[in-house]
Amino acid sequence: MTRFFKRHFLWIFYAVFVAAALYAHKSEPVFYSEGPYAFGKYIAWLMFFAFLAYSLYATTQASFIKSLPKINQYIWGRQIGIDLYISVFMSLFLIYLNEGSLWIMLLWFVPVVIYANLAILLYIALNYGSIISHFTG
Repeated sequence: MTRFFKRHFLWIFYAVFVAAALYAHKSEPVFYSEGPYAFGKYIAWLMFFAFLAYSLYATTQASFIKSLPKINQYIWGRQIGIDLYISVFMSLFLIYLNEGSLWIMLLWFVPVVIYANLAILLYIALNYGSIISHFTG
């Protein structure tokens, strides 16, 4: 049992994070959207579930933790990592702008920094209507 938790700790933490995010989310319906560009919420959920499925598949093929040193040996591996984390911090800024709260952005900080797009896509899918309303007035 200890080996299971050690091997899957990041996924267990992610499942707890997703459950907490779904539980705490009260501002708009989780899977339903109305208004302008409502179809985008469905696209956001589709992207989230597709990327989650691919990430789970990748976990069965190779260890993320053991792969990082190998990837970072290559200049393009480091460039992709830098590129990813530029978008991570831009996404955290979007969360701050959308929520208007430094505290809420800080609650999302650790999951976003650890899981990057798995956390960002979840935030966008959950808060799609609110985000779009800033652009549609």
